Amino acid sequence: MSSSPQTVEFSGVDAITLVADEWNRGAATAAERPTILMLHGGGQNRFSWKNTGQILADDGFHVVAIDTRGHGDSDRAPDADYDVETLTADVMHVLDAIGRPVVIIGASMGGLTGILVAHRAGPDKVTKLVLVDVVPRFEKDGSARIREFMMTNIDGFASLEEAADAVAAYLPHRTKPRSPEGLKKNLRQRDGRWYWHWDPAFMTKPGDDPELRTEGFEEAAANLSIPVLLIRGKLSDVVSLEGVEHFLTQVPLAEFVELSNAGHTAAGDDNDAFSDVVVAFVERAEATGEHPSGAERATPDATRR
Repeated sequence: MSSSPQTVEFSGVDAITLVADEWNRGAATAAERPTILMLHGGGQNRFSWKNTGQILADDGFHVVAIDTRGHGDSDRAPDADYDVETLTADVMHVLDAIGRPVVIIGASMGGLTGILVAHRAGPDKVTKLVLVDVVPRFEKDGSARIREFMMTNIDGFASLEEAADAVAAYLPHRTKPRSPEGLKKNLRQRDGRWYWHWDPAFMTKPGDDPELRTEGFEEAAANLSIPVLLIRGKLSDVVSLEGVEHFLTQVPLAEFVELSNAGHTAAGDDNDAFSDVVVAFVERAEATGEHPSGAERATPDATRR
């Protein structure tokens, strides 16, 4: 079947409005399958999942791709509250509104949020978890490079072409699109300049203790009793093979796939390979005991494409 996404709204903590794209609400094909809930990374938005969301919807799944608070079309947070605990509480509200079991697919910040949500919601509500190029012990240099890119361009761009050049320099492994028009999903024009479509306070408000935060993520991940798929982009400087190895030793039901033509932004870098792996994982009946194509339980040299 095929379905076009509908724009919908959910209510987060303190009634903050969270905007999402939704496919196949109420569809008969989705009735006996979990909903797919997609959580983007920091500085991204729901359109990061456009292609994979459509593929999953065409396969018959009910799919929800949400804009995290402060990102995309969702409300900016009062008092710049972008703490991961608040992001987690927002998603718990979304789970209650969906009202059926979900598979969470989370990239970077969305993956870390997904770990906490899966742990707190329990296996009856969150049945599987896909982590896209993120582990609790991520590489600080890679994370710093992301922050530098976001902060360097926080004052906007004079044109879409200037923004496209900045993205191309940041992601040299990607083929630069012929037209910059696609960036309009990620930028908004104000007073003649183009700005990223996220709240600058997301980057500038002081955060919590990163060491304590890592411990919290690791504890939650280690206690998961659901299948977990970790997808790493081989070109990533955010997730190292050592970080993968540690994660696989700590998380009982974790599997690993590496995408050879992708970096940290794996879903956008090689969407065909990414979507193939995700579809295989979410479709698999756990009773079969089979792994998705290209995945191994604890062999960080596994690759796909």
